[in-house]
Amino acid sequence: MKGIFIGLASVAALTTAMGAMAQTPVKVGMIVSYTGQFADTGIQLDSGYKLFLKQHGDTVAGRKLETVRKDNGGIAPDVAKRLAQEFVLRDKGDIIAGFDLTPNALAAGDVSAEAKKFMVVMNAATSIITTKSPYMARTSSTTPQLNSALGTWAAKNAIKKVYTLISDFGPGIDANAAFTENFTAAGGTIVGAAKFPVATMDFSSYIQAAKDTNPDAIYIWTPGGTQPAAIGKALAERGVDTTKIKILGQDELTGVSAIASMGDLSIGIITAAMYDYSHKSALNEAFVKAYQDEYKRMPDIFSIGGYDGAQLIYKALEKTGGKSDGESLIDAAKGMAWESPRGPIMIDPETRDIVQTVYIRRVTKVDGKLINVEFDKVENVKDPVKEKMKAGAK
Repeated sequence: MKGIFIGLASVAALTTAMGAMAQTPVKVGMIVSYTGQFADTGIQLDSGYKLFLKQHGDTVAGRKLETVRKDNGGIAPDVAKRLAQEFVLRDKGDIIAGFDLTPNALAAGDVSAEAKKFMVVMNAATSIITTKSPYMARTSSTTPQLNSALGTWAAKNAIKKVYTLISDFGPGIDANAAFTENFTAAGGTIVGAAKFPVATMDFSSYIQAAKDTNPDAIYIWTPGGTQPAAIGKALAERGVDTTKIKILGQDELTGVSAIASMGDLSIGIITAAMYDYSHKSALNEAFVKAYQDEYKRMPDIFSIGGYDGAQLIYKALEKTGGKSDGESLIDAAKGMAWESPRGPIMIDPETRDIVQTVYIRRVTKVDGKLINVEFDKVENVKDPVKEKMKAGAK
């Protein structure tokens, strides 16, 4: 009889603990740029996150999701780290999320690792980010993932000479290395290279220097924000004909707001991307309609990173039955796969990075509207930097 009473007591204690956990909300700290140069990036990312929760509810596995929003104001790693620490220590938070910019994600990664908190990077794309914490996963892309595919594609499509022009910080350097390595490996030649300050808005001298080398293409990498419009203006002022000198880049160069700012100057620009609202699929058409209805604008790469980031959090909590400790959530996230509006995606169980299709697209005017038209793709692309690391470790 004594054993029975002990067993009943244990069940009662477990039931009480589970009931207490169910009543306690799961706190998600959304740390992005709500103000400053990259404010639109942060707003689009958060909008995608909010849309998923509106569609699926803010309660998962019996626990309510409570989002705490914090503004890092742009590239400010010290601020991002402090905000992450405040969220964990003062707000008693469970999941660190957001991160539109690499330096901020890297800084907060230390907090995730030390506090053993699940961290979901929804945009920042430098390859090494997920190595900063074993509790981190990414739902956006990596710059090597996109630019390695673009470099190989360019060399195989009659582009033999390229001048590279990149933003002088982590993702730009990452992107350029991936593009250059794959472009030259496939037979191409880099005829010149330059870096511009991350906050510059004057590209005239850079574009002129690139044009003077008479390349087949100019490869440009920018973190987005307001720079694409300034780049488009410089291309026009320096007389760069995109039908003769191709302009290549990563998704941000011709994002929704970038095309709106550049207008017809964007026609012909070729970019590698993991998502565009013009992607043809029933799931994406429904996503775009819902996003437009909710926010009166088109979703972009930042929106889909936030949307799938919310989906990863949701699915991981479902799998753990509501357990929100870092170990349980990252174990649940590893190998998780689902159909996104962008296409099939998976969280690599070894690197915790995203595996997905990379689309090659060109800005085209269709029925009077400027859109990115997909015309080629590479499927099941992993982050090539981590693949090399894995191969070297064997």
